[in-house]
Amino acid sequence: MDFSVKKLASGAGVFFTRAVQFTEEKLGQAEKTELDAHFENLLSRADSTKNWTEKILRQTEVLLQPNPSARIEEFLYEKLDRKIPSRITNGELLGQYMVDAASEFGPGTSYGSTLIKVGEAQRRLGAADRDFIQSSMINFLTPLRNFLEGDWKTILRERRLLENRRLDLDASKTRLKKAKAAEAKAAATPDFQETRPRNYVLSASASAAEQELRVAQTEFDRQAEVTRLLLEGISSTHINHLRCLHEFVEAQATYYAQCYQYTVDLQKLLGSSDGEMFPGAFVGETNTQVPPSGVSPSAATIPVVPAVVGPCNPSAPSMTFTEVSPPSTGTRKARVLYDYDAADSSELELLADELITVYSLPGMDSDWLMGEKGNKKGKVPVTYLELLN
Repeated sequence: MDFSVKKLASGAGVFFTRAVQFTEEKLGQAEKTELDAHFENLLSRADSTKNWTEKILRQTEVLLQPNPSARIEEFLYEKLDRKIPSRITNGELLGQYMVDAASEFGPGTSYGSTLIKVGEAQRRLGAADRDFIQSSMINFLTPLRNFLEGDWKTILRERRLLENRRLDLDASKTRLKKAKAAEAKAAATPDFQETRPRNYVLSASASAAEQELRVAQTEFDRQAEVTRLLLEGISSTHINHLRCLHEFVEAQATYYAQCYQYTVDLQKLLGSSDGEMFPGAFVGETNTQVPPSGVSPSAATIPVVPAVVGPCNPSAPSMTFTEVSPPSTGTRKARVLYDYDAADSSELELLADELITVYSLPGMDSDWLMGEKGNKKGKVPVTYLELLN
């Protein structure tokens, strides 16, 4: 019990001494031991690494899991050391809904069979999304999190210990300075009756302060070396994070390549069955739309060029639009989406929301259709139309 009380009192005394030294430094009443420039650069580099690693980690988590509730749930599972339950992705859920809808509408119908094809593709896209998330969590986020929760906490602990050693060192310097000043003052104004005892006490006090300073300096130097080695290890951390970053980019490239391939395969599959689903569909139909107000259609979307029935012979004699009569079959009604100013007399002027008749001609560019409203005829861009029947 006595030992515990003495230890507690000693610890309280050390804490009080450090607090006094820290306060006097802030008030400018005590000198502070400054670290060298190289050490300060290492500290600044470590702080910067920690701050940016935190930001990159948090934003990557948002990218992989946009739902904040799901992120909080995963965080709680990690803190409780419990396995995070497997969660179905949005793509897989959408695919399941489409397949279930096809079962109710009838898989033998055109709509039902298409729902099944699109639903299976959505499932594959969702599975690719889940694989990308898992790969990124293991190869990218885990190393970043290990640095913040492991190496960085060790660096913080050693930095706090170094700061305590510095406060002890500066407090010892202050005590030695005061002891030297008192000894010099006593030597300058001696008291002949008490000279020997007083000088002896002051000399002993100065010697004890010098010994305490040597011990404090040794402990400070040792702790500064330990902290410096840890801070220099930040270079190895950067190399490790660089490797993880490469793995993240590779996983992302693989994911997007898979998504592209799945969607292209689905597009081809649906395109090959267009004739069966829409036997009365006219040649050159496309559903591609572009935004209004001057945005280039080719820049906004990547339309799929449909197959044109019949060979295209560029050397065939051209006909003027007034000579072309609409075919007996294949004409359709279309609603104009946006205003369109004709570039020349071969094009038709369009106003938003008006209805026109459109049809395709052999050898005609797939991005254009022949339009007719009233007695006027001319080319119209497909991307400005919504085909109605």
